Amino acid sequence: MTDQEFEAALIDAAFALGAEAGWLSVSPPAAARHGGLDLARARFLFPCTGAILKKFGRLADASALANASGAGSVRDRLFDLIMLRFDYLQSRRPGVRALLRVLPFCPPLALALTEMNLASMGWLLEAAGVEAGGIKGALRKRGLLAVWLYGLRAWDKDESADLSATMAAVDKALVRAERFALRFTPGPSAATNPEVAMQEPPAVV
Repeated sequence: MTDQEFEAALIDAAFALGAEAGWLSVSPPAAARHGGLDLARARFLFPCTGAILKKFGRLADASALANASGAGSVRDRLFDLIMLRFDYLQSRRPGVRALLRVLPFCPPLALALTEMNLASMGWLLEAAGVEAGGIKGALRKRGLLAVWLYGLRAWDKDESADLSATMAAVDKALVRAERFALRFTPGPSAATNPEVAMQEPPAVV
């Protein structure tokens, strides 16, 4: 088993354990035992529970970036990237939903996930052709994170096979972000060019 295969297996085991016993029971050794994996190798690749979540987030980002079409407007591209990320979460839905349940009771974990997701939003923005560096980039990342969280709340309740409720929520949030950016983008070009508007910091939904 390669390191990549081992990481995937341990992540699967961690999310399965989280779904069964709650995320407060999840740790690298517990996930390794749950999945029948080598403890020494788990220790080397995953020094803490946060490393499991960080790797999971990076894999979700990589899946979205690798499968995005790159077509359409900025808003279309962001919609596509966000939904591809939800598609990745869908494969471990019970474990992800269990993780969401524990966050209100574990502020350090919630804060760590916020920082991880901010980094992810930067990658999605760059993939959509929007600069994510500097002060404006930081605002854009926070705005897109708000869009992501709005969609996440819908995804948590969405039992449809095609995630139609999640798609509707993401589209609504992106439209609101675009409208906000249009209002606060100086110059006449922004009022007639959504491409310009979406490159300004989006709203916190």
